[in-house]
Amino acid sequence: MNLLPKSAKEFGSVDYWEKFFQQRGKKSFEWYGTYLELCGVLHKYIKPREKVLVIGCGNSELSEQLYDVGYQDIVNIDISDVVIKQMKERNASRRPQMSFLKMDMTQMAFPDASFQVVLDKGTLDAVLTDEEEKTLQQVDRVLAEVGRVLQVGGRYLCISLAQAHVLKKAVGHFSREGWMVRVHQVANNQGQVLEAEPRFPLPVFAFIMTKFRPVAGSALQIFELCAQEQGKPVRLESAKQLAEAVRERQQYAWLCSQLGRKAGLGSVSLDLCDGDTGEPRYTLHVVDSPTVKPSRDSHFAIFIIPQGRETEWLFGMEEGRKQLAASAGFRRLVTVALHRGQQYKGMESIQAELSARVMELAPAGMPAQQQVPFLSVGGDIGVRTIQHQDHSPLSGDYVIEDVQGDDKRYFRRLIFLSNRSVVQSEARLLRDGSQRAQKKRKKERKKQQPAGSPEDLSAAPWQSIDKSYLCCEHHKAMIAGLALLRNPELLLENPLALLVVGLGGGSLPLFVHDHFPKSCIDAVEIDPSMLEVATRWFGFSQSNRMKVHIADGLDYVNSLARQGEGRPLYDVIMFDVDSKDPTLGMSCPPPAFVDQAFLQNVKSILSLEGVFILNLVCRDMGLKDSVLAGLKVVFPLLYVRRIEGEVNEILFCQLHSEQKLATPELLKMAQALEWTLRKPGKAWDDTYVLSDMLKTVKIV
Repeated sequence: MNLLPKSAKEFGSVDYWEKFFQQRGKKSFEWYGTYLELCGVLHKYIKPREKVLVIGCGNSELSEQLYDVGYQDIVNIDISDVVIKQMKERNASRRPQMSFLKMDMTQMAFPDASFQVVLDKGTLDAVLTDEEEKTLQQVDRVLAEVGRVLQVGGRYLCISLAQAHVLKKAVGHFSREGWMVRVHQVANNQGQVLEAEPRFPLPVFAFIMTKFRPVAGSALQIFELCAQEQGKPVRLESAKQLAEAVRERQQYAWLCSQLGRKAGLGSVSLDLCDGDTGEPRYTLHVVDSPTVKPSRDSHFAIFIIPQGRETEWLFGMEEGRKQLAASAGFRRLVTVALHRGQQYKGMESIQAELSARVMELAPAGMPAQQQVPFLSVGGDIGVRTIQHQDHSPLSGDYVIEDVQGDDKRYFRRLIFLSNRSVVQSEARLLRDGSQRAQKKRKKERKKQQPAGSPEDLSAAPWQSIDKSYLCCEHHKAMIAGLALLRNPELLLENPLALLVVGLGGGSLPLFVHDHFPKSCIDAVEIDPSMLEVATRWFGFSQSNRMKVHIADGLDYVNSLARQGEGRPLYDVIMFDVDSKDPTLGMSCPPPAFVDQAFLQNVKSILSLEGVFILNLVCRDMGLKDSVLAGLKVVFPLLYVRRIEGEVNEILFCQLHSEQKLATPELLKMAQALEWTLRKPGKAWDDTYVLSDMLKTVKIV
């Protein structure tokens, strides 16, 4: 039997509902869920002794079940004479105190302030089928009547799918009236429009509009979202923010539905938020591996990424996560990154917190009661301590954090929060082993640190910066590029002029300064905040050989080219500059830095036997080919070194193609430079082999 209307407008028609209930008979119809699905929210916002008005009651069992558990002062109204007669007959003897009245909710016959609760299960959605003027006027009459019959302090509790136009109308109307507006998601519910229709994935919400006494001249508006049945409501600043939060919940429910139906949706990412604060707590990436043969134990697994390691290629990049999923041997792997600024008690606590939520992402065909394994690296959640947070007018919000690496050493990082998965700058911390420092740390730990809690790096024995260590692989490759200079074994004895555009934490120019005693370095940084960060947190300092210029790198180079009139100023020019526009397909450098006219100016200030070294991060293959072709026009000799496990490519550009070196010659020169730098008394990282950085160099 097809009970669907020909158009949505029929939902507001008396004739439609008369025919609907005649054809349906006495079998109850539950719009947007049963009593058992809704009782958690209903009991939270309705007290047993309150007088309740149910508008558009239909033949739902909701009122009857509320009555049976103690809510006995209930009045039900509906426009359908058929359904009212059915409900009276059904309840006359069993529920004598509950009344059913045929009444138009746009013109209710009740006196003002007659009820403490008006309960609406799907009625507003049925009436508000579109945003035509006639429909909106009818809805205005309904909402006005709701406000009239409610007492001050009373609540309009509306069960709805919270479609955008319904939410906009309801929230807008009651917030203008000075009511408190709360939207509460109904837990574990999948709504049902008509029995003839399959269940669908849209979540059900309850609008709780609380009537306040009007205050002359008051503009106070209160908007809240409660995303969990027992969670605390989160206060939001505007109706727009509330609508966005509801839309995110709807998108999440739809996504879970799609993931449950099939595999292979591509890369799917989502945030799970703290129910009390609304702040992101976990970032989940769902990765399917269609090539994995299904078995009872290979359906689904959760991988918890230790704090501080979410930026590694294996966890932070789509290709890396695919490799991780394939090697783990599961049809679907969900990686979970822990957000900085959130507190986590340990792996067991995280598993307990996530168990119910991640099961919503399980693939189709997984056996019932299947135990889902939680995986990790090393079995713990890692250590991360935020040392400093601030905002730069140019770079946006950023954070300085100390994290524990997989070798139990500690590292300091600069992260721009606009690109959380990328480490902007990194340095290794050195242990402060003095007796005085050890006593101070022991005293602080005993005083502040609860038993069993993660280590606090602010009290840890890692204080100063290891200036001999380059954390970033692309920085190591850029330093190896100095081997392309003539007579690299003499670089420590001969003057070396460098221009470094892009300071960050300052580790790259600082390494050159400390390892090449005759070097003179000009570092250019557009953001003055970064100079402060490098100086305060990364051990950077200026000297008579190291000067920082706060300027736009483009303007600085162009100015030097004009002033120099073609005279070479530098033996080495290094560009390590991020783009702030993520839509370009090239995040490093900004496109203007590889413009032909600008590259000509770079050429004019570079010595004939010098080397121009560029960090290129480009995911657009067509754009990358264009950049390489443009560089070849200006610099005939171009070497490319791909950084394993990253998108970065380091480009080494020189002016004379006849200087082209074969790989064995490159390695020999790199070994000569490294031998020079490893002289006794000089700090050197034994894990850094310069020749390894040039083994895979290719000539374009």
